[in-house]
Amino acid sequence: MSINLQKITIKNQGDSHSIDLKKREVFQKEILINLNWSNGESKKGFLAGLLGRNTDIDLDLGCFYELNNGDKLVIDGLQFSKGRGGAKDRLTNQGRYTDRPWIWHTGDDRGSNIGSGENILINPIGVRDLKRVVVYCFIYDGVARWADTNAVVNIKVAGNPDVEVELGKQNSIKKFCAIAEIMFNPDSMNVKKLVTFHNSHNECDKAYSWGFRWTSGAK
Repeated sequence: MSINLQKITIKNQGDSHSIDLKKREVFQKEILINLNWSNGESKKGFLAGLLGRNTDIDLDLGCFYELNNGDKLVIDGLQFSKGRGGAKDRLTNQGRYTDRPWIWHTGDDRGSNIGSGENILINPIGVRDLKRVVVYCFIYDGVARWADTNAVVNIKVAGNPDVEVELGKQNSIKKFCAIAEIMFNPDSMNVKKLVTFHNSHNECDKAYSWGFRWTSGAK
């Protein structure tokens, strides 16, 4: 584990770090889970353009969550509601920020906004309702080229150093990655590095005992 005053990097699979939730600053700003990556532009070339191949990498961030009352669900880029849905105070497949589950996916980034990535917000007011969250991402379309993504997840909690988990240095043909597990306690949240690769949401679900029923989704 690498530590400085601004950032803690969890380097090894299975290692964890505890974030203090007792600090007053925690409740002054949302808890941010950010996934950022390189979209593979450096891999483009004359031949790729000539053949019409798009080498951009599109990662989608999501999470499984469970509340202390037993409620659990999935939030990710394939689950967004249609039409005028998506307001933070209305429960949709993006979650809800102002009430349970206190988790909100801010929107799908298809690679056009390089440097912003995708974000999940957690309302610190509701952390005592949360039991556990597994943060994941997946490659929606194309070949699994994890090593080209330089992907990293940062978890930002006010009053604490950022916690960083790298996943973009891995090689796997599987297109789904469980990145980190967050366990919530009354005064802390414990972040454990997973970085395990799976063939689908369903396979990851079984690996971490969530018990959901799955159907295909689309953007």
